Amino acid sequence: MPPPPPPPPPPSFGGPPAPPPPPPPGGGPPPPPGAPGLVPTPGFAVRKKNIPKPGNPLKSFNWAKLPDNKLAGTVWNDIDDEKLYKTLDLDDFDRAFSAYQRQQNEENGDTNSTISLPRHKELSVVDGRRAQNCIILLSKLKMSNREMANCIMSMDSQEELPRDMCEQLLKYVPTPEETQLLAEHSQELEQMARADRFLYEMSKIIHYEQRLKALCFKKKFTERLSEAKPKVVAILNASREVIRSRRLKKFLEVVLAFGNYMNRGQRGNASGFKLASLNKIIDTRSSVHRNITLLHYLIETLEKQFPDILKLENDIPHVRQACKVSLTELSKEINMLRSGLKDIEKELEFHRNRPLDRRDKFASVMSDFITVSAYNFSELEDLLADMKLKFEKVVRAFGEDPSNAQPDDFFGVFDVFLSSFADAKLENERFRRQREEEEKRARIEAQMKAESEKRRANRRNIEKGKALLNGSLTSNGVEEEQDTGEFDDLISALRTGDVFGEDMAKMKRNRRRASSQTGETRERLGKVAT
Repeated sequence: MPPPPPPPPPPSFGGPPAPPPPPPPGGGPPPPPGAPGLVPTPGFAVRKKNIPKPGNPLKSFNWAKLPDNKLAGTVWNDIDDEKLYKTLDLDDFDRAFSAYQRQQNEENGDTNSTISLPRHKELSVVDGRRAQNCIILLSKLKMSNREMANCIMSMDSQEELPRDMCEQLLKYVPTPEETQLLAEHSQELEQMARADRFLYEMSKIIHYEQRLKALCFKKKFTERLSEAKPKVVAILNASREVIRSRRLKKFLEVVLAFGNYMNRGQRGNASGFKLASLNKIIDTRSSVHRNITLLHYLIETLEKQFPDILKLENDIPHVRQACKVSLTELSKEINMLRSGLKDIEKELEFHRNRPLDRRDKFASVMSDFITVSAYNFSELEDLLADMKLKFEKVVRAFGEDPSNAQPDDFFGVFDVFLSSFADAKLENERFRRQREEEEKRARIEAQMKAESEKRRANRRNIEKGKALLNGSLTSNGVEEEQDTGEFDDLISALRTGDVFGEDMAKMKRNRRRASSQTGETRERLGKVAT
């Protein structure tokens, strides 16, 4: 059996489309051109339907066609569309959905219009919404089809194509079906609508889609590399910091001591604990003050005995950044860069084996790009490998499972704990200020209470003084002299303020002693006289 013929080469720039491949031996008819994915099942005959030929080219219907080998047991086996063609008004359908877009007055048969407008027909085989969006994009680019083709062929050496527009153009790469339909009307180029003409011109560029993807990758490579590298560095630095931190180890030692003391018994006698337990410290509350947790107490202990541990966050600053990195997403980004570079190398190999075209700058431009980019990417890969080793090492160092550990989870524990640690320190300061204010308030209240007692005592003394002033005088000379003396002393005391102290009682005692001495003197003098 002779070997099968080689596949046809891609269509050359401006050349006719390639013919469909011959049918495989022993198989059914070849797949329709432009539908490379539809390969008939061996031994399954595809029945060709008797469909009338339209009177003129029609617009396409953007549907998803079911493969014939998937129709068994479905409702489509009971449907016969061929019998409807005898009853359908196909002429009217041809007018309504013709690929030629007519002027509105022509369709309405308005031949008596006073304004003479140029009448022309536009050929459009592209889906209406897709064509409209394509036209909007082209209007933003403000480039002719020839300028766009030159830009793609030169790989935008003049930097005329913005990066975001390059990505948008990928949405309007001609599909195989559109390429076939447009090629069938290549003789009607002047009648093609704007979007159809653009897609037709781009379809003539060899490997247009591959070129456009390579150009977009080139424009975005530096940005993607600069976004991925800091993520790798963050995990690498955080891994080094956590495993080297002496303050962290000392803090874990303090927590372990308190934990074994609290869990003395079956749950105690531990030699270590899961790092996730750090964020459960705050759940244990004091039985005396409900606002005080074990974390508050730990920080107060550290302030008194281990103040250096309070600077823990200074030891591990990069955990805040590392906990935001998803290793899965980071791997996807790096794999996309790796895959993009491989695709460009493959495309470079294709273009190096083609005849030389002076307009085609793909090989020269992308060769320089791939040389520099491959070197920069190799540096990132080396950094990534080192990061994975360091991360696995730090995970093992804390007794965790490296097969399940992810940087965002592992470093996320430290991120949450550091936030709780900082909040608890602030709350301890607030509690301390509250205690100081309460103690100050208690001292002021005690002082005010003492002054109030003193004022009440002074008032009682004044009332006693008034009672003495208002008392009745005795007829006894000695008592009268004593009372007069007491009255004089009271008046003197009121003037000097001594009535409010202990001096008043002292004066009374002195007065009584003086009066007693005066009485005894008089008694002795009376005896002498007799």
